[in-house]
Formats: sequence, structure tokens, C-alpha cells
Amino acid sequence: MRLSASSDEVKARMQAELAALGEALARLRHACGLSQAEAGERVGMTGQGWGLYEAGKRAGLFRPDIQTRLTAAVEATPEALSLERGAPPSPASASEELVSGVEVRSAAFKPAEAPVSSQTETFTFPVQTEDVWPWASSGVVLVCDPGRWPRRGQGCVVETADGESRVRVFDGADRDFLILKGGSGGLDQTERLARQEVVRLSTVVSRDET
Repeated sequence: MRLSASSDEVKARMQAELAALGEALARLRHACGLSQAEAGERVGMTGQGWGLYEAGKRAGLFRPDIQTRLTAAVEATPEALSLERGAPPSPASASEELVSGVEVRSAAFKPAEAPVSSQTETFTFPVQTEDVWPWASSGVVLVCDPGRWPRRGQGCVVETADGESRVRVFDGADRDFLILKGGSGGLDQTERLARQEVVRLSTVVSRDET
């Protein structure tokens, strides 16, 4: 057992982590094409209130329920926020340090596990249908990263529990479903796929159309 950092050091570290999480939220909002006022309106708050989260001024951003609510407003998920910025330590663990006077090695909050594997090497996926035309047509070879969560409008390869793999364009997600574009009707078709059916979700990072 070793002595903990001073109260000021702990507070400074927590503030830095909160600020980094707020910056990650801002990047997700920009990727969604929303202003602070537009994002705030989706969750019943003012643009100024939303801005306080992005500025690292509201510790509630550490809470999983708040993360779910805010990321849903920008058509993302807590997993996407975690990928933008590593999951921060729980405020409860920092409070425990201050009270006890010793450092407590408690686990940081971890969002619900994203439907991606721990594999980080890219792989290629040949498109064999017109499911995502005109984004990509049959014959295009996609390079995919299984360690990256897609943003809205990015292509992705979805592997499901029944052994099927298909290419789609990511259009958002909530706690229970992925929202994907593509299918027999091309990008005019929208699909809600239950997270529990997804074995792996990989983001398209480049493609070869030669």
C-alpha cells in the first residue's frame, strides 16, 4: 500500500480526464454535423448546458447513463466516446482516495462492450453485391479495421452470430440496436440490427476500386 496523491493532485487529474472526455464528445458532435444548440435540443437542454459538458465543467459526464443520453443525441454510443478517449476513472474512486488517504486501485467505468473483437489488424473484404450502391458496388475490395468504431456515414462490415458477413453504411446506434443503411434496396434501405446478434463490427478505412 502506498500513499495517495494529494487532494489537489487528484482533483487536477480528474479535471484533466473530464476535459479530455468533453473534447471527445465535441468531436463526435462535429462528426454528426450538429451545433451545440442542436445537440442540446435533442436531450432537452440549452446549447450552453451542452457546452459545459464539452468544456469539462460537468462531472456528470463520467456517469454511464449521462454518456448514453448524450452520445445518442449525436448518433453515437458510449463505446464511440470511449474510443475517442479512453474510459475515465469513476468519480467514486477518486472520492475514496480523498477520504481514506490511500490510493485505491478501483476499476474505471467501462461502457457496455462494443461488438468488436480485440483483433486490431486490418483485413480485406470483397464486395459481391449491390447492397450499398452507390457507395460501393460489386467488385470493390474494402480494407477494414476491426478495432475502430464507425462514425455516421462510414462503411462497415458486420459479422453476425449466424456466420454471415455483410457490408453496410453506419447510420447510428442506441443501447440495443445498430442502425445501418444497405440491403436489396441499396442505401435507400435502413436496417436496425440487434447488438446481441453482432459478433464483430469493422470500419472501412480504405477501398480498392481497380
